[in-house]
Amino acid sequence: MRIRIVDAFTDRPFAGNPAGVLLLDAFPDDDRLQKVALEVNHAETAFAHRLPEGGDADWALRWFTPATEVAMCGHATLATAHVLHTTGAHEGRVRFATRSGVLVASPGEDGSITLDFPTAPLTPVEPPAGVAEALGAEPRTVLDTGPDLGDLLVEVADEKTVRGLTPDHKALAAHSERGIIATARAEDPVRGYDYVSRCFFPNVGIDEDPVTGSAHTALAPYWSERLGSQDLTGLQASPRSGRVRTQLRGERTLLSGRAVTVIEGELLA
Repeated sequence: MRIRIVDAFTDRPFAGNPAGVLLLDAFPDDDRLQKVALEVNHAETAFAHRLPEGGDADWALRWFTPATEVAMCGHATLATAHVLHTTGAHEGRVRFATRSGVLVASPGEDGSITLDFPTAPLTPVEPPAGVAEALGAEPRTVLDTGPDLGDLLVEVADEKTVRGLTPDHKALAAHSERGIIATARAEDPVRGYDYVSRCFFPNVGIDEDPVTGSAHTALAPYWSERLGSQDLTGLQASPRSGRVRTQLRGERTLLSGRAVTVIEGELLA
């Protein structure tokens, strides 16, 4: 098996969010996939195999963290599309059959890739007792992001607060199915982004995810309403950092970014 490590939502190595990508002839058993993902030990490892022609999708795609399989992952989908295009395994638009339905990735002339994902339904909720203490900041607004994501979206006071968060990850795990998306309006949009975020997912074995495509299916509708624009750019202010261009299109959200392959090798086990 060829295995590649791809940095997604960045145009340079050692930034963005790294994902393992394996193109297979078929999926082995789940235990095998989980062991490989644990060995890779990045936020997600993507496994894909080609599907017969004439169907609704071109490739089957699954994502695993080191701890579990997940229903949706943006950066590993971007990484997989990047591998398909750069290796010649697939040309043009690619349709992935996933646990979240058919997801489409389209290459752009500028080298970016745009993902077509379902927009997360947002429901305002009361801040759960203890979430402010666990996050280390007082929430301004808290929203449930629906079953596909399983997160709480929490707006805090400002960009400085987002950047300075040092949450209690164990305590955060009690407040949502996957984790917490902390966000705030950009301090200075002239810097090229409209809002900032950080994502903490202790329930799937990821204390902090470097750049989370799926979270932007909730961030896009949230900030589009507040900022009065359907087309925005989000900065995920993790130590590795990365940018996601978001375009809100009703029930679908378009997520655009670049990717860079940094390691390619052979899985021997």
